[in-house]
Order: sequence, then structure tokens, then C-alpha cells
Amino acid sequence: MKPIHLLPCVGAIVAASVFAAVAGANDDAKPKAASPIYGVTIPDKYRQWELVAPAEEAEPLNELRAVLGNVVAMKAYREGTLPFPDGTILAKLAWKHVQSPEFESASIPGAATTVQIMVKDSKKYAATGGWGFGRFVDGKPADEAQHETCFACHEARVQGHDYVFTRYAP
Repeated sequence: MKPIHLLPCVGAIVAASVFAAVAGANDDAKPKAASPIYGVTIPDKYRQWELVAPAEEAEPLNELRAVLGNVVAMKAYREGTLPFPDGTILAKLAWKHVQSPEFESASIPGAATTVQIMVKDSKKYAATGGWGFGRFVDGKPADEAQHETCFACHEARVQGHDYVFTRYAP
């Protein structure tokens, strides 16, 4: 029986592993932009989440909106679970409300205005009803003053619905 020389194979595997680790580290070297106060970031692949509901905001914002939910959020909505469980993440996308050039009574999304994120972590965000907030314009977090108003608005209007405005549109 001939001896098998594994050293070159092991060396190649180790080199590939080191390369993958270094490449992975470089991918993570760019930290995501986080919201002030809460440290919330825009989740990866959030645009692939399910639609919770569309919305329209009248003046002064004049926006079309879509609220998306991660798997945890969608399960809670479908089962009518309140309060929402930890791990729930909601993403609200907003665009300027524009009249369709092809059809007078139809609206279409215009320029994107914001992406807003709510993250449920009852321990980390205990002081704000268990929710952390992030408001992003062009992928960058809005200033601290804009984030200071997030919880106050939710607390004043939807405390009885676990601080969440959006209702599920099945």
C-alpha cells in the first residue's frame, strides 16, 4: 500500500479557511450605520420580508408607505399576539405620494423619504416599552432629535397596541 501524503491537501484547506476568514472580516469591517439613542440598524434583506400593510400619510408628509415584518412579526400578527414577542422587527418604507402620469386617479411612489425600523427587545429597550427605533434617510440615521420623538408619539397614540400603529392587512 502506498503512503498517502495529506500535507499538501491540509495546507490548501487551511489556506482556503484563512482566506475565507480574512475576506469575511473585511466584509464586516464596515460597521452598519446605527440610530442614535437606540443603536438600531437596517436589517439585511428586509426588503424580502412580508407586507404587513400599506398606508398613506396625508399632509404635511404626503407619503405612501409600506410596513414589512420579519418572520417573528408576521407570526405575531397572524396569531393576534400582543404584546409582540422579542425578536419582532418592523420596517416602514416611505415615498413621496405622486399622481400617476398614466392614470389620474392612481398614485405612485415618488422619491424615497425614509426607512424606519422598530426592534422589540423587552430587556434592552425596557424604558421605551420594549422597542428600539431607527429612522434612516438615504441609508443614514436621522439626528438624535428626530429619534427622541419616536417613542413619545407611539406612547401617546398606541400604547394599548404594544406601541405599534400598523394593523395587519391579511
